[in-house]
Amino acid sequence: MTFWEHLDELRSVLLRCLAAIVVVACVAFAFREEVFSVVLAPKDEAVRLINTELTSQFVIHVMVSFYVGLLVAAPYLLYEAYRFVAPALYQNERRYATHVVLGGYVMFMMGTAFSYFVVFPITFRFLGNYQVADEVTNMISLQSYIDTLMVLCLLMGVVFEIPVLTWLLGKMGVVNGSLLRKYRRHAIVAIVVVAAIITPTSDAFTLAVVSVPMWLLYEVSIWLAPSPIKGVKGNGKEVKRE
Repeated sequence: MTFWEHLDELRSVLLRCLAAIVVVACVAFAFREEVFSVVLAPKDEAVRLINTELTSQFVIHVMVSFYVGLLVAAPYLLYEAYRFVAPALYQNERRYATHVVLGGYVMFMMGTAFSYFVVFPITFRFLGNYQVADEVTNMISLQSYIDTLMVLCLLMGVVFEIPVLTWLLGKMGVVNGSLLRKYRRHAIVAIVVVAAIITPTSDAFTLAVVSVPMWLLYEVSIWLAPSPIKGVKGNGKEVKRE
């Protein structure tokens, strides 16, 4: 295809992806009670949420519906993206691209689930019940709750991509198991620092809850990294394609 034909095909892909997101978001908007029963499930029942702006609840409802549409439609979006680039890839490149896309999606969903079921409930219970004095009562806004939930789920989803990224870099010959073992101590320090940054609380228990899975992901990465792609040198330069 010509350059303009590629652009036209890309436009069609983007329109189909947008349509899929909008359709799922509209369904989520229609079933708002069911959706928000899931969104509010990690909340501590002792902590009440408040709304301080006239349009805030409607805007949050639309925003959450869009997030649900994006999350549910993600497999179709990845399929459309893969179908668009696949004709330009060699057979072995298609195989590795498929592994990266599927593995990346599964790991992102696992990270999101871990945040939803473990990290966020612990964080919310700690911060929601924390008081500097008995005279000061927490009044947490719905916007603050949603923002914290979404940010933590997104960050943990990205963190869980570590094994996929390491596997890809290992296949390219950029990293290997020996290198990762050599810098394990440095990696642990970096993991603790990153966990402290993405964790809103400052208690050691929550920090450990986030750090330990990240360390386990690093150990899994050591196991996934050893073998490079056939025909690729250690500097990542391709010598021969299958």
